Amino acid sequence: MLEQTASPMCAHGSAELPAVTVDSYNVGIRDKQGYLGDRATKSAFREILEHWRKPLRTGGRDPLGKVPSDRLSKRTLDRALESADPEVAGVLQGAIEDFAQTLACVIRRLLELKAWRDTERAVIGGGLRATHVGERIIGRTGVILATEGPKVELVPVHHDPDEAGLIGAVHLVPSWALKGHDAILAADIGGTNIRAGIVTLDLKRAPDLSKAAVRTIELWRHADEEPSREQAVDELGRMLRKLAVRARKERLRLAPFIGIGCPGRIEEDGSIARGAQNLPGDWESKSFNLPARLVEAMPDRARHETVVLMHNDAVVQGLSELPAMQDVERWGILTIGTGLGNARFTNRKRE
Repeated sequence: MLEQTASPMCAHGSAELPAVTVDSYNVGIRDKQGYLGDRATKSAFREILEHWRKPLRTGGRDPLGKVPSDRLSKRTLDRALESADPEVAGVLQGAIEDFAQTLACVIRRLLELKAWRDTERAVIGGGLRATHVGERIIGRTGVILATEGPKVELVPVHHDPDEAGLIGAVHLVPSWALKGHDAILAADIGGTNIRAGIVTLDLKRAPDLSKAAVRTIELWRHADEEPSREQAVDELGRMLRKLAVRARKERLRLAPFIGIGCPGRIEEDGSIARGAQNLPGDWESKSFNLPARLVEAMPDRARHETVVLMHNDAVVQGLSELPAMQDVERWGILTIGTGLGNARFTNRKRE
């Protein structure tokens, strides 16, 4: 059973969480060509795919048609993967192999870091995980690491990636702090989308929060609208208030707690030190504090002021895997999306 000690409420971006120590997160590795993580993102995969299509397009027979690689839908790519046309499958398989080799290289470099040393298992999450193409990439990368080293088990995140970043928020605080409630509100802020949802706890069936699940989710694709920072924060507040109303209508006892996953290095006071460059506007300003803004945006519930706790989005998505990571001691997560997020954990000792 997952052990959660009776510790006080954690600070934003805390390294000591109820069930794990966060050994590192948001690590950036550079070489002469720049950040390695920039070569293992969704857009990097599309660039590799375009590289494979270009020679065929020059010859007038691009098997994927005229749509540029960065505009092909996930569904189109997944269908193409199973195509009976050998050229279509061949182009995708070539891109998958190249990207898997790149991802394996990034993981090797991570494992050389002191904070990632002796990692037994690495979870792959993020938007790329939510496709059949992404599953093939994870599988191929796992085989490369198993045969060429280093020895680390590679697994896809268990929950839907859109939900994992919300479910993980329940592990930001000790389970005793949530007793007497049915659900919490959570938000996952990304470089393309902002998601907010109601996460049910089911503490009676699973005191270790292993049965936590997303009941309702709101999605806003802010990248299509290019909002200002203030507009983005206002919209997030509106989404959370709407969910709070829905929870009351469904007679859910909503805890006065909101868990937030956000890109970047999160300071103890809730400010963002660095790494939020893909978000709309300047989120790293010293005068901007997202948790404080959300507290102001939410009405008091049951005479208790809302507590907002924020951590890095890769950390929060990784926390969704806690129930499945009790057979190892050191494990990590890489989230492949607009950027490459990462976090490494050590399970805290049980009494």
